[in-house]
Amino acid sequence: MRRLLGRTIMAVLVSGLIPHVFAAADTEPSPRNIKSLTLAELVRAGDERRGLKDYPEAIRYFEEALRRDKKNESVYNKLGISYMFDGDADAAKHAFSKAVSLKPDYANALNNLGVINFNQKRLKSAEKYFRKVVELDETQASFHVNLGVVLFNQRKYEAAMKEYARAFELDPEVLERSARAGVTVQITNPEQRAKFYFELAKVQAERGDFEDCLRRLRSAKEYGYRRLSEVYRNELFARLWNDERLHEIVTPP
Repeated sequence: MRRLLGRTIMAVLVSGLIPHVFAAADTEPSPRNIKSLTLAELVRAGDERRGLKDYPEAIRYFEEALRRDKKNESVYNKLGISYMFDGDADAAKHAFSKAVSLKPDYANALNNLGVINFNQKRLKSAEKYFRKVVELDETQASFHVNLGVVLFNQRKYEAAMKEYARAFELDPEVLERSARAGVTVQITNPEQRAKFYFELAKVQAERGDFEDCLRRLRSAKEYGYRRLSEVYRNELFARLWNDERLHEIVTPP
């Protein structure tokens, strides 16, 4: 199976599969004279520019904020996110690492270091970071999603689906809504996305959410999953075998 292509998307858990994002912030109009701004105003202005995807300006505001407060782990995390989306992975990694050095149990920054490692195809390291953040905050659905993605990329499908099942338990809309934590990763390869949706359908069938199960099967079909007929051999889908909605998705044998 081909390796998955990973991307990051911010505070909006975006597009199709994992419409995700994590690192949202307040967006208020930012004053113009950067030197005249207070620390709080600098951070708000940086958040505003980041929300508008003006990452160079966001970086400028966050760097000025850090000149005022060199031990602000939250601003280092925001700076790292801005660098990451501006395409400077090394600077992003440095900022996230600085945040963690200031606060070793800072789950968001540890999560974002996991994202950097994922994007650099260091899957074992990414898994280590994502497991750590789940230990630190087991209640964040987005953290379970991230861990599930990296496990999925390592073909650890059963373990990955357990993480997604827990994410759904915590937040049934985790794949469709914006999140607030930090940054998450996204599966973009169509073939793997099709497989992913089929596996999600199995998770939802096991949970008894057959409406969502059918929705995931439709997505799997949309992305070209070639083994949809498996639904008629897998007992998880037995309650749907006589359902016309399933027949519309995949013809019965």
